[in-house]
Amino acid sequence: MSVLDDDPELPQAFAAALSEFERFLTAERGRSPHTVRAYLADVTLLLARAAGDGMTRLDELDLTLLRGWLAAMTASGLARSTMARRASAARTFTAWATRRGLMTQDPALRLVAPKRERHLPAVLRKEQAAALLDLAALRSDDGEPAHLRDLAALELLYGTGIRVAELVGLYVDDVDLDRRTVRVMGKGSKERVVPFGVPDERAVRSYLTRGRPRLAGPASGPALLLGARGGRWGQRQVRDVVHRLLELTEEGVDAGPHALRHSAATHLLDGGADLRTVQEMLGHASLATTQVYTHVSVDRLRRTYQQAHPRA
Repeated sequence: MSVLDDDPELPQAFAAALSEFERFLTAERGRSPHTVRAYLADVTLLLARAAGDGMTRLDELDLTLLRGWLAAMTASGLARSTMARRASAARTFTAWATRRGLMTQDPALRLVAPKRERHLPAVLRKEQAAALLDLAALRSDDGEPAHLRDLAALELLYGTGIRVAELVGLYVDDVDLDRRTVRVMGKGSKERVVPFGVPDERAVRSYLTRGRPRLAGPASGPALLLGARGGRWGQRQVRDVVHRLLELTEEGVDAGPHALRHSAATHLLDGGADLRTVQEMLGHASLATTQVYTHVSVDRLRRTYQQAHPRA
């Protein structure tokens, strides 16, 4: 089913362009279903605004319309991150439409959108990460398949820094226990191979030997991580497990699985890994995205200095 099925009624030219734009994002750009839905929803809002102003052709869209659209969102109190994403979606759409000949010129070339607020990612201390994994290992001692699976998932999340979506998308054959590597299909359908350590190997091997066979059923296929009914384990279930176990640790940390990805990157850099290696492990297209973790390390260093140095 198309993500456009619930769109409001738009002029025929707008609706046709949206359908083509959806195919472009999916087939040519390889964007994830989540990104496609978000971009189409944003562009639909823009075109609905244009239709409300009496426009029926894409070539009627201009900079004044785009600025007015952003100004209305500012007045409504939308977060800067949401406005930045919508502006990005609009720029992608008008650039595509201009290349396709649907517009004679791109009105978004001079569009200035608010920059996203930059927040440092939540990062566990090494002791907190260890406490989480120790707790998961303790639970897995009962041999329950779900507990063995939980430990394998947490070890992989922290040991490799992969995304939750990448984790639940793994197949059994993606994991090479002898070489201690996992083949990951990341954003934009880009494949990468990520190494992991001995604890990860032990946990995954134990799950594959003693846990997965007891969870497997007709719907399992080759999926690595399985739920209680034998189907592929979902992202929401992973988040629930991470939240619950972190809350049960001695410090009662309130964080989700993405904190394990952030923690893996930060701890690698703290341990001397170079930035490009971490970029490759995380699957970042731009080195600038990875550099946020250097800011986390510097921020931690500054706090330690202020707490410890007599003249701080």
